[in-house]
Amino acid sequence: MSSSATSLSYGVHYTLQTQQSHFLTVDRLSALRIRYVRITWVDLTNVTRLRIVPLSHFLRMLASPRPAITMSRFVLGAVFLSIAEGFTTTGEYLYLPDLESLRVCPYAPGHASVMGCYEEKVPVPGPDGMPTLKVDLCPRATLKRILDDASATAGVEFLVGYEIEVTLLKSTNPITSVNDHSWSASAGLYTGTKESLVLQEIADALQESGIELQMYHPEAAPGQYEVVTGPLPPLQAADALVHTRETISNIAVKHELRATFAPRVFKTRCGGGLHTHISLHPVAPAPTSLPSSPSEHLTPLQASFLAGLLLALPELALLTLPTPASYARVGDGMLSGGTYVSWGTDVREAPVRLCNAASPGSRNFELRAMDAIANPYAALAGVLGAGARGVRQGLKLEIDDCSVRRGGVEMSEDERRAYGITVRMPLAWEAARLAMESSKVVREVLGDTFVDGYLSVNKLMAAQYDTPETEEGKLKLLIENY
Repeated sequence: MSSSATSLSYGVHYTLQTQQSHFLTVDRLSALRIRYVRITWVDLTNVTRLRIVPLSHFLRMLASPRPAITMSRFVLGAVFLSIAEGFTTTGEYLYLPDLESLRVCPYAPGHASVMGCYEEKVPVPGPDGMPTLKVDLCPRATLKRILDDASATAGVEFLVGYEIEVTLLKSTNPITSVNDHSWSASAGLYTGTKESLVLQEIADALQESGIELQMYHPEAAPGQYEVVTGPLPPLQAADALVHTRETISNIAVKHELRATFAPRVFKTRCGGGLHTHISLHPVAPAPTSLPSSPSEHLTPLQASFLAGLLLALPELALLTLPTPASYARVGDGMLSGGTYVSWGTDVREAPVRLCNAASPGSRNFELRAMDAIANPYAALAGVLGAGARGVRQGLKLEIDDCSVRRGGVEMSEDERRAYGITVRMPLAWEAARLAMESSKVVREVLGDTFVDGYLSVNKLMAAQYDTPETEEGKLKLLIENY
């Protein structure tokens, strides 16, 4: 057997050219017997919301000068029936559907869904004093801005894929899983069981809607499964993630189950994350004069991106781990990414794992410090924006690959210092808030308006989910909403 790089290469090779989103055009809706369109958005607390519009009215709306529906300005500041500080019930935004996000909803026959972005009704003064229609708090528009800027000024674009962990429950009171199985055990998907039928129906529905399904399998906690979807450009990837979660949740309910993406359902078993895979793809103009890479498995572009990401990662934690419950999942020795800001080749005890290191065509970073309560648009905007900033500034990667010792947790303090591992992730929600609030990098990347608005909503969100008097009540409330 040849030992050449070609013969040792492994993994599916994805490119920007091969991974364009599945586009469903409006003119095909009638032929597909679509009668309703779900105009969908995700708020800053990652609650998926919608307005269902008959196709006839949707088509009339598209023929209007600014195709949109109207929404009260509190839409991005609402948590249950409360409004976060700094938001108002006076005035309205327009919500403009993005037709490139249109997908059929096999879980709801006759329905299609579409995402969109917010705009002001009339121009308002922007941060630079110039009139603008942009809504700086719109997470989807913020991600789009970050991606456009990364391409234009850092010469890099991205593909993003997700590992979606979900727990199927047959009761939320008391909280009872649909079964109890071990990791990847076939017993978790015995033929003819309700969970097996549900997972296959989910798999069929995702593929019918144009989402690439790579695999699904039993995970390590009771009733827990993982659904892995293929990579897409980040905006389309986040759209597909929202569609995937809606598919999972709706099909589970159809079979009298509850699907939850809560970070930890059972205290003594593994939690549930949203491992996010990111690959980098240079575009013209390519970056010049980047520092050399300290690793043979990283290009200078990848190394500077990673340097920028690791520099900002503790300050981004409130975006990727947004609730107090999120910090019950992550910890050292729990295969959840650990608490030391570090990276390693196939190291699951580091917040960033380098996957397929020796295979350039399929090499990617896995961000493990992410859970499914995170708004995917806001989280990706922060993560990709921080990494692109590292490329623009030509940051040198000062943290070494910690794969020799399986992450910072197994090192002494002197060993960690020798590897450049000198910072820890926030260990609690309160520390994550302080880190984000004072972060110059996050404010530079996302803007003060977005950061301050997000902090206000996140504070109210934590207070609302802390309302139940017992820990069981708090968990039940979380499960019922995520």
